Amino acid sequence: MKTPTHRTALAALLILLAAAGLTTGCRKKTVELAPDLASSDEALYRLGEQYAKKDAEKALLYLRQVIDSFPKSFYAQRAKLLIADVYFRKGDESNMILAAAEYREFIRSYPYSPSAAYSQFQIAMTFYRKMLKPGRDPGKTIQALAEFKKVIADYPASDQAKDAQVKIKECEERLAGHETDIALSYHRRRAYRAAISRLSDVMSKYPDFSGLAVVYYYLGDCYFQIRLYDQAFPYFTKVVTDHPGNKLAKTAAKRLADIPRLKAAAPKPKVKSS
Repeated sequence: MKTPTHRTALAALLILLAAAGLTTGCRKKTVELAPDLASSDEALYRLGEQYAKKDAEKALLYLRQVIDSFPKSFYAQRAKLLIADVYFRKGDESNMILAAAEYREFIRSYPYSPSAAYSQFQIAMTFYRKMLKPGRDPGKTIQALAEFKKVIADYPASDQAKDAQVKIKECEERLAGHETDIALSYHRRRAYRAAISRLSDVMSKYPDFSGLAVVYYYLGDCYFQIRLYDQAFPYFTKVVTDHPGNKLAKTAAKRLADIPRLKAAAPKPKVKSS
């Protein structure tokens, strides 16, 4: 015999599912629900799982009913995680925001769950999926990087920590490229000191950046252009010795050959007579 609570839950679910059918326009979905489903957290969860990839809205109704009717059950925990996954699969901006919120709520509700590391990784992925191309606003990349680092900090022994390390390198590569592009735009406008500041930051923050040959060359060239030849020398040298196959190495070598002559021709500072 069904309890009043289960009868109420069944009635609520039937209303929600009917509403879902009414809002689908020409598709006109119909839902048949056996009377004993509302008394089974597993059965409701399995239905949500079944519809997760083919009918997101219907899946969400079943999964939320698991949480509402059986908040302390094992399947409530699984339903909460699957709800986040359903939003994530939709992929658009608004659903990524909802997915991140659901994953965060899962971690708050089940901090010791084996799926907590996965949830944190997925939070990072909601930002990673929305990263813009190099040269555009790097905000999402910065957020993704912070969330991937949190995976490693909070769950260092997890499988997700290894995956996060790979993503961190991708994010850092993108950010380094973005900063380098800005620095080169300063260089083109002859704002050499501004370029030096940006390039120095790239060199210190992103030591594994694949474009370090470019960073070294343009740091050297900025100093070269403002006639600080001693500061330019080590950067041109690094291009030639560390990146001999780079297309800038030949130009860097020519700059190195020019420096002694330019230093010799530079006017000597006047010495005041006593």
